[in-house]
Amino acid sequence: MTAKRPTEPRRQVYLLQRKPAPLGKGLGKTTGWVHRAALKDAQVELIGGATYDRIDDAGLHITVRGKDGQPQSRLLEVDTVVICAGQESVRDLVRDDDAARHVIGGADVAAELDAKRAIAQATELAATV
Repeated sequence: MTAKRPTEPRRQVYLLQRKPAPLGKGLGKTTGWVHRAALKDAQVELIGGATYDRIDDAGLHITVRGKDGQPQSRLLEVDTVVICAGQESVRDLVRDDDAARHVIGGADVAAELDAKRAIAQATELAATV
């Protein structure tokens, strides 16, 4: 058996969701732990209970509940934002000539919505940006 060799990530990645439940809680018991372990190994910061306030040149502005239960504003200084939201295919924000926008997860194909597929699409896209 070989030991894991942690590698320094090329960039900081955040995975956020609106509901306060632990991220990936709805994944299957046999695969959920694998995905969570992979995210931990990649040093992805998981943030639950986020409210998305705005995106501007400074990054993504969010509000989260602190340990004291009070809302706290936070700025994620990011240059790329991947939004995977909703359970209906909505393409209103995407133009055919806009290579900077990618549609994945339920926004791409809401039929047979599958969190595992959406996470895989987001991971693959994140690796290319």
